Amino acid sequence: MEKIDRRYIFLAILLLVLVPLLVPIGLPIRVSREVQSGYDAVAEIPDGSTAYFAADYDPATMPELHPMALAALDQLFSKNCKVIGACLWPAGPPLLEDALRRIGEERYGKKYGVDFVNLGYKPGNEVAMVSVGRSIRATFPTDFYGTPVESLEVMRGAASLTDMAILVNISAGYPGTKEWVQQVQSRYHVTMVAGCTAVSTPEYYPYFQSGQLSGLIGGMAGAAEYEKLVGKLGTATRGMDAQSLGHLAIIAFIVLGNVLYFATKKKAP
Repeated sequence: MEKIDRRYIFLAILLLVLVPLLVPIGLPIRVSREVQSGYDAVAEIPDGSTAYFAADYDPATMPELHPMALAALDQLFSKNCKVIGACLWPAGPPLLEDALRRIGEERYGKKYGVDFVNLGYKPGNEVAMVSVGRSIRATFPTDFYGTPVESLEVMRGAASLTDMAILVNISAGYPGTKEWVQQVQSRYHVTMVAGCTAVSTPEYYPYFQSGQLSGLIGGMAGAAEYEKLVGKLGTATRGMDAQSLGHLAIIAFIVLGNVLYFATKKKAP
């Protein structure tokens, strides 16, 4: 055992990480109170109502945030909700488009312009948020494709955030969750659920504890918990399986190495 080629150890780690990414194992996942509250908040809005989906992230944070965006949209479309999506990050619209098409169009047969819309990117950060709170149509006169929003059926009766049953924000940083809470939720008192990267989650716990956030989904672990609640195991669940098996293997090798070390030390003259 002491003379084993270390390349076999590297191969074992590779297989333990790679296999779950290809085939979900479904290791036990404990759903946190924050994620359960977010799921419940969406579940409580009336079927067929309209939701504002703020996708404020970019490709760099896709592994953590895109799975929770897909899971949140899955829950919304399963309730026949209409989804108005928009971005305050310039690289966000293509990711939002992918999520809306993949879940809304391909999985639930929803139609663009009737059941969902991608309004695209708007610069301005907090100013844009306040503007959306006052008037969505004035802030986004056209959608991602340049179509006037007045001509889209999904925009009927959706003048401002006060007409939204819920605000779902998937955030990678600034502008994102904190600014939506401070500039919009505190003014218009709209129900808000947020998903964010694991590193930024602790910053938003006070907003959840105060009730300003009705739910908080943190990182890949939170996304996997949301996937479990929705009943659609995706890339977050596979990622957590791979991460868990990789960590367990590393711990096992550390323990084995120490056992061999002390066993060899006792045998030494």
